[in-house]
Amino acid sequence: MGDGLGDAASPGTGEVTATVIVNAPAERVFAAFLNWEKQSQWIPFTKVRVVEGDGGEGSLVEAITALGPASLRDEMRVVKINAPYEVRVVHCGKVLRGPGSVRCTAMSGDRTQVVLHEWFHLPPGPAGKVAWPVLWPGSKLSFTAALRKFGRLVEQGKLP
Repeated sequence: MGDGLGDAASPGTGEVTATVIVNAPAERVFAAFLNWEKQSQWIPFTKVRVVEGDGGEGSLVEAITALGPASLRDEMRVVKINAPYEVRVVHCGKVLRGPGSVRCTAMSGDRTQVVLHEWFHLPPGPAGKVAWPVLWPGSKLSFTAALRKFGRLVEQGKLP
């Protein structure tokens, strides 16, 4: 691929979706999501920062999740921003790879539905087949819990 992302840009077989309804207008919700560094406030054990670019299309965002001595580095290239509706990224690190998106859909009463969707590449062979059923429930629960916290922070005016 000409974008330099190679196979990371194609969907993997590990698919996770999480959804939350936020009592705030889509523009505000979307702006809060794109405040990359503030994602550290609602993603547990994770420090997020922009390492290349201005946070817009083409930027490289890094999220490091650390629990005790263990840490996981997630590198994401921002490939598309269609404000205030959608942002697409490609996880392009050594461990986490695959496309992801967040969509904000305006609803009546200044509410917004936020849908996070990720398609991670799994380890090949039996390891991936064994790992995914174990990881998937935890990832779905953790994504949903993080989005709920995000929604509360937006509703309380603490984000963006």
